[in-house]
Amino acid sequence: MIQTQVQLLNFLHAIKDETELAIDTEFKRVNTYYPVLCLVQIATKSGMDCIDVLALDDLGPLFEKLYQKDCLWIVHSARQDIEAMHCLSGRLPTQLFDTQIAASLLGHPIQISYQAITEILQNVYLEKAYTRLDWTTRPLPAEAIKYALDDVHYLLKNYHQLQAQLQTENKLDWMAEEAQSLLRLDLYVPLENQAWQRVKGFSRMNKKTHQLGAQLAAWREHQAQANNKPRKWVMADDKLIAYALDKEQLSNKSQKNFDTFLTQHPKVQNIEISIGKNKPATKTEKTQKAILQKLIQEKSNQYNLSIEVMASSKSLLKYIRGDRSVIFCQGWRYHLLQGELDNAK
Repeated sequence: MIQTQVQLLNFLHAIKDETELAIDTEFKRVNTYYPVLCLVQIATKSGMDCIDVLALDDLGPLFEKLYQKDCLWIVHSARQDIEAMHCLSGRLPTQLFDTQIAASLLGHPIQISYQAITEILQNVYLEKAYTRLDWTTRPLPAEAIKYALDDVHYLLKNYHQLQAQLQTENKLDWMAEEAQSLLRLDLYVPLENQAWQRVKGFSRMNKKTHQLGAQLAAWREHQAQANNKPRKWVMADDKLIAYALDKEQLSNKSQKNFDTFLTQHPKVQNIEISIGKNKPATKTEKTQKAILQKLIQEKSNQYNLSIEVMASSKSLLKYIRGDRSVIFCQGWRYHLLQGELDNAK
C-alpha cells in the first residue's frame, strides 16, 4: 500500500504511459456530509496498487494523472467514486467506462454487483467480508487491503470483455452516451433549491406550506455543507415538516439564522416546486401505463435489455402526465422507442 509521497511518485512514474485505469475507492460517510476518501485503488495492464489517501499530504500528482484527457476511468458503479474524488479534486474525469452500466446494456441485472459480474465473466468468486469496514482504521488489516485490491484486479478484464460484447451488439454508442450522463457537474454539486426533494413526507404537506418547507430544506442543506454534517443531523425530516406546518417553532437563534440565510440567498425565497409526480396513479393512468409497459417490454426483449434499463415505473407515470424530460425521451432510448411512444398516444 502506498503511504508516502515517494511511493506515490514512483507508482505514478511506473504508470505514466498507461491510459486505461481501473479505479475503485473506499470511503467513509457516516458522520459527515461529504464522503471521507480513504483509499484509491488503481490497476493498469502493468500492475496495481492501493493508495492510502489519509497518509498523504499532496494528492496533486495523483489528480494530474487521473484527470489527464487521454485517461479512461474504468469503474464499476462509478457515481460514488467520482463524487468522492470530486470532493477533494474539484474535477471530473474526461472519459469513463462503467462496467455496471455496460453489463446492464448486455442483459444483466441493472444493478449487478462487481462480484457477480466478475464471477460470470472470469469464473472467479470474490469475498465480500469487508463491505462494512471503517476504512479510516489504521493500520488496515492485510486481508482488507487484499479485498480493496480485488475490487480493481479484474476490472480491466471485465472491461475488455464487456466492450467486445457491446461492439458485437452495436451498443458502443449507447455506452458512450450513458457514460457522458455521469460526467455532469450538477450530479456532484447538490443544489440547495432542490433540497426539498430529499425530504421524506414532503409531498404529504399542505400546498401552502410547501414554500416554507422548501426554504427550510435549502437552509438545512446549506448548514450541512458548511458544517460537513449529515443533513438529518442538522434537522430531521419530521422536525423540518413540523416547523413548516407550524406545529413546532424554531429557537430564536435558529430563526435568526434562517432569516439571514433567506436574505443572503434571494433565489431560495421562491423555489419552484412540482409535487404532481408523487400523486398515486389514477385508474386511467394505470391502464395507460400498462399499455406503455407492454410496448416497451417487447422492444427491450428485442435488444436483450431489462425494461428497467429503458424506463423505470416512475418515469412511465411522469411521461403519461406530460413530462418529456424522462430518460426514454432522449438519446438512444428515444431512437428505439419513438414508434412505440407514437403508437401509445
